Parts: sequence; C-alpha cells; structure tokens
Amino acid sequence: MRVDIFILDFSYDVEDGKPEIYIWGIDREGNRVVILEKSFRPYFYVTLKEDANVNEAITQIKRLSRDQSPITSVTEHEMKYFGRPQKVLRVETVIPALVRTYREEIAKLKPVKDVLEADIRFYMRYSIDTGVRPFYWLSAEVSQVERKDLRVAKVYELKRIERVYEDSPPQLRFMAFDIEVFNKYGFPNPRRDPIIVIGVWTDNGSKQFVNNDQDDLKILRDFSKFVVEYDPDVILGYNSNGFDWQYMLERASVRGTKLDIGRKVNSEPSQGTYGHYSVVGRLNVDLYGFAESLEGVKVKSLDNVADYLGILPKNKRTNLEWYQIPEYWEDPKRREVVLKYNLDDVKTTYLLRDVFFNFGEQLTVISGLPLDQLCMASVGHRVEWLLMRQAKQFNELIPNRVERRYEGYKGGLVIEPKPGLHENVAVLDFSSMYPSIMIKYNIGPDTLVQGECNDCWVAPEVGYKFRKDVDGFYRSILNFLLEERRKTKDQMSQAKDEYEKRRLDERQRALKIMANAMYGYMGWLGARWYSKEGAEAVTAWGRQTIMTAAEIAKNSGFEVIYGDTDSIFVKGDMSSVELLTQKIVQALDLDIKVDKKYKKVFFTENKKRYAGLTFDGKIDIVGFEAIRGDWCELAKDTQRMVIERILLKGVDDAVKAAKEVIMKVKRREFELHDIVIWKSLDKSLDEYEVDAPHVIAAKKAINAGYAIMRNGKIGYVVVKGAGRVSDRVEPYFMVKDKTKIDIDYYVEKQIIPAVMRILEPFGVKENNLKGGGIDIMDYFRDR
Repeated sequence: MRVDIFILDFSYDVEDGKPEIYIWGIDREGNRVVILEKSFRPYFYVTLKEDANVNEAITQIKRLSRDQSPITSVTEHEMKYFGRPQKVLRVETVIPALVRTYREEIAKLKPVKDVLEADIRFYMRYSIDTGVRPFYWLSAEVSQVERKDLRVAKVYELKRIERVYEDSPPQLRFMAFDIEVFNKYGFPNPRRDPIIVIGVWTDNGSKQFVNNDQDDLKILRDFSKFVVEYDPDVILGYNSNGFDWQYMLERASVRGTKLDIGRKVNSEPSQGTYGHYSVVGRLNVDLYGFAESLEGVKVKSLDNVADYLGILPKNKRTNLEWYQIPEYWEDPKRREVVLKYNLDDVKTTYLLRDVFFNFGEQLTVISGLPLDQLCMASVGHRVEWLLMRQAKQFNELIPNRVERRYEGYKGGLVIEPKPGLHENVAVLDFSSMYPSIMIKYNIGPDTLVQGECNDCWVAPEVGYKFRKDVDGFYRSILNFLLEERRKTKDQMSQAKDEYEKRRLDERQRALKIMANAMYGYMGWLGARWYSKEGAEAVTAWGRQTIMTAAEIAKNSGFEVIYGDTDSIFVKGDMSSVELLTQKIVQALDLDIKVDKKYKKVFFTENKKRYAGLTFDGKIDIVGFEAIRGDWCELAKDTQRMVIERILLKGVDDAVKAAKEVIMKVKRREFELHDIVIWKSLDKSLDEYEVDAPHVIAAKKAINAGYAIMRNGKIGYVVVKGAGRVSDRVEPYFMVKDKTKIDIDYYVEKQIIPAVMRILEPFGVKENNLKGGGIDIMDYFRDR
C-alpha cells in the first residue's frame, strides 16, 4: 500500500540487535502515524595514506569486527574532499553506538589517514542520504504492522520511498506549557521545592494543574495523562529547555513517577545535542531560542518579549516578580494572583507561536534540522546542516569538526564618521555584499590555490588565489539559496491566500539569513568547512569595494561622511543619488541600493553610532543604546529623548530637556524599576575574580534566600553610603524606599555620561547640564 505523510521528526531505537528509524508524521486524513525504517545501517568513510595498500587496509579493518555489531561491508568509492578527487573506503556496521568505537580503533591503523563522517547522528545520516526531512511530505510504499508500544493511529513498515515533496502542511496540534515552583529558600531545588502550578494552553483553550496540598505527584501524573490524551504535535515553552523540563524530570524522579509524554510508551523527554529536550514523536520547541535574536530587548524575559512584540502588553497582564510567588501562594487571598500570572505566561507562550513558528519552520525546511533542535542551535550549526545536505549532492566528503586556535584577521573597512549634524544624506547599501563577493570570486577552501595559478582570482592586500575554472562548494550553495529566494518571491507575488503569502515571506527571509550567514560560518573556528584565507579574502575585497564606491561618490559631487563594511553615507543632491548607484553597479558589478534618505543625521566620533531623521519623519537611532551594558533604563531613555530633540528641535532644546530630567531625579521623581541596572551572570559566582557590582548584588540576593541562576541576569540599584560602588549595590527587589538611592551616582555616572555621548560633539559641556534650572535647596533637602 502507498501512504503520504507530513514529516514532523525522527528518532531511532535498537530492537533485537538492529536499529529502527522512526519517521513521525501526519497522514492526509489527519491521523498521527509512524513509518519504521528497518533496513538502513550506520556507516562512515576512511581515507588512506598515499602509499597504503587498499586490500591490506580493508583486511585490517575487517579484523576489528565485533559480534555485537559486526562490520558488514568495506567498499571502495570515488568521492571529493574539498573539491579534490579522493578514493575512500565506506565502512558499514549495525549498531549506531559502535560507530564511535570503530572510528577510534580504525584511526590507529597504519594505512589509515583519517576517519570521516563518523560523528553524524544516525537518523540525521538517514535524512541526508534519502532527502526525507521534517516539514516535507513523504510518499512511500509501506505495509501496516501492529505495535502496542507506539501511541499513534497507524504504524507502517517502509518498503520503498516513492518521493519527497513540498505541499501545504496539515493542521498541527499545539500545546504551550509553563510551570511555577514554590521556592522559599533560595535557588529552586527539585529535590526539595514542589511544583505548584502547571499551566497549559492549547488550540481548545487553557487548563491548569494546581497543587493545593504541597504534593505535586498528582499534578505531574495529571499533566502527563493530559499530554498523552490531547496528543500535541508541537509542545511550546519559553526557556523550557533551560528550566522547566529539567526541573519536572528531576521532580518526577523524586516523587517516584515518570514524565511519560512521548508517542512511544515509557518515553520521557531526554536532553539532546544543543541542550534541547526531545519528546519522542513530538516537536518540543523552546521559543526562547528565537527570542534571543531580538536586539531591541535587553532582558529577554517572557513578559518583556511579549510587551516588545505587542503580543500581550505588560499593562494588560498580571505581573509578578519571581520572588513574590512564595508569599502570594501562602496567602489564600492572593493565591489567585499566582494562577492568573501563570495563565498569562502560558497564554503568551502560545501566542508567540504566531511570531516565531513559521520562521523556524522555514529554517527547518532549508537546513533539514528538526525544529526542536534548530531553535536551540547556533546560526553556525544551522548553516552547517545545510552544507552537509548539499555535500551529499556534490559527492563531497564531510570534514570532521576540529578544535582550532583563534586567528584574527582584518575586518571590513570603516570610513571614520564626520561628527556633527548633516543634512540631505543618503545611505547606499550593498545588497548581501559578502555573499556576492564569495560568488563573484568563487571563494572557499576547495577553490583556494596554494602556489602558482594562471587562471585565478587574486584577492587584494592578502594575495590569496581562487580558481575560476570550477564552481566552488560555497558558490554553488549560495547560488542555490539566491535562486530559491528569487523563486519564493515570485510565488509570493502570485499567492492569493494570506497564510500562504506569510509562509512564503518567512521562507524568503530565512533564505536571506542563511545566505548572509555563509561568510560568518566560513570564518567560524568550529566550522567543518573553515577557511581563514577565504574569510580574509572576502573582507579584503569588501574593503576594496567600499573604497572604490566612496571614490566614485566623491567624483560625482557627493561628500562621503561615513562608511562601514557594506554601506556608505553620502551627502549631497538627493535627486542624483539613483544615478550614483547606477555608476557604482557598472563599475563593480555588485548590487547597491539606496537604503535610507535622511533629512538630518548626526554622528559622534564613534563608529556604528548615529541617529537620523528621514524625510517621512521617522527617527532611526543606531548603536547608542548599546554603548554600555550597565546603563539603567532612565539613562537610556534620557539619551534617546536628547537624540530626538536634537533632530526635531535643536541642541538647545535637547540640553533643556536633559536638565529637566536631572532636576526630576534630584527630586526623586522616578520609578525604582527605571533605575535598575541589569548585568549578565555568565559564570558561577565563585569563578569571578573581581567583586564587580553585579556579582556583589547576586551574592547578597542568594544570602537573603533568593534564587539567582547562572547564565541569567541580575538587576541591582546603587544606594547611599561610603566606599566603592560595589560596596553600595543592592538587588533591586530588596530596595523599596527611594530615599535610600544614591542620587549623585545616577546623575553623575548614569544620566550625564549617557547624554554627553550625544551632546559633546555639539560643544556642550557637563557644566551646561548642571547649571541653571535646578533648585539648589531641593538638592540639599534630598541629601
């Protein structure tokens, strides 16, 4: 019989001494099904030394065969390694776990040069080889079998793959969840602190499992039962990989039960490669992995992200600080607040699906990496899985990942900004400059030529040579990505269904991001296809490109007031800008477009920091808010206000506004949360050698019994007193009285420095901010 299923995920087990791959999916009738692949076997490649005898090498490898997982075949093949022809031995065995053992033993054999592709996960090896991958449809010849240990409507055994193709996805079942823990004595300890609420939000509405008697065994069991019965395809969480799953699993173990929620009986969530938790047969998607890319949100808590995206504004939800949960829970009159807080959190997580899921889905379609892994994987790893899939198409061996020492190289060109206010400025931006350079000059480790070359591109400054006569690996993949993006945009323009338009828009965005990440991947020390020479050549050609473009602009009557990596800011006649771009395209054969036109723009002396007013009245602020990570919101807001005043009303008005803020601060007319300074804790507190303010604040919080997590953030305020700033910090949640705040610190070390970054290039002095407009008696009264 033939079936078509939409693929969600893969897993595998060893049954009766043989591996079985599970292809989890949904059929055309909406049934949740699984196809078992029982014939695929793990394998890897061996390269030999030049003087090695092939037959002798094969004999030596076969001698290593073990009964528990015999070496079933060793065959010779012709492949390419970094574009060069290579004879290799393909070694096949039975049990995937034994591949690592064989790799280490074979590597020691005298004829062997290297062992390759032995570190690719078994089911991903299958996906690469067959093209069977998540979010595609699989048409296959199968036979139906009975399996009582699998929680699906139908189980099939694969006979033959007919085709893998794209089509509209079926309706998926989503479930979001969030837990609250009763931790009265410091960092939450699953061996001690019970779970008090598990909230879920599904396509059918919400539900809460509430622990009313300090015994969370019942709610853990009820939650597991609910998941199995509701049978979600996708489980959504927010930082669930970082906290919820780990806590629930350990708590279940302590309470003598199992979190049996997978589509295979007795399968608990298990931690995988990128720190994600896999739930067998379901996609566990931690949306925090996508929220990390939001540059506009510094503290990426769920409420901050939801507020920033307009999903659920803070003024329309129940707000609780984590440290308040125990006191509210113990008070019967306020317990309902905790329940509402949990429900708002889980509702927010569910709604964030509309922001992140389609984009993640398209990244999975492109890279082939299952979504539960992709949401936690770095950009480099996402790119690498695409390259690994493409390597199969090119008959290229996949290099091993190796440890490398950091090697610095010269980056993009920066034309120093001309400080001050400028009018009539256009930003000319090269479209995907680095990928375009990689394509134009065929840059990559497989096209790099050492020594003489008669037909090569030669990089300026560094002199590296790249072949012209063949398409390199990177060039081929970039061309593929760009062509796919072009086709996707064409489909978008013809699509009539709004959902389809949105899906295609997410696809073209994902393709663009993957293409733009290629250069960064090539220079990433962890990359399999690493090339320092290639990365250096790209930036060298990039610098030459920017210098040439700037020279053309000057010769065309424009003043270049700033340039950075792939763009230049030109000042002059706005009606001639389009003609200028045409000249640059003709000269360089690279795409450049007008990205912005500013009525006014100003620069400080620092690169990557500017602010501009567009002709349609929009204000762009770039770089200033990121100058220092230890600025409070009040300082950043004041800086932002000063920028806007300069552009809209002038410097005098900006100075006046800054003085008004200082006056209000001295009168303590501010909210405590506006002066909190946030810093990351990227290691354990005992690893810090210097008693920095945020470290002291974190230690004080722990000593007072509050939970502070590694890799989290600590917020603190500076209070009055003697000594260093570090001696005068307190965790923000332990200070309720504004009279304790050190006003001088916030004026002198926060607001004034933030504002002077903007005003100093205009000739404003600190004394201009301190003098006039301030009631001196008010100042002394506050002290």
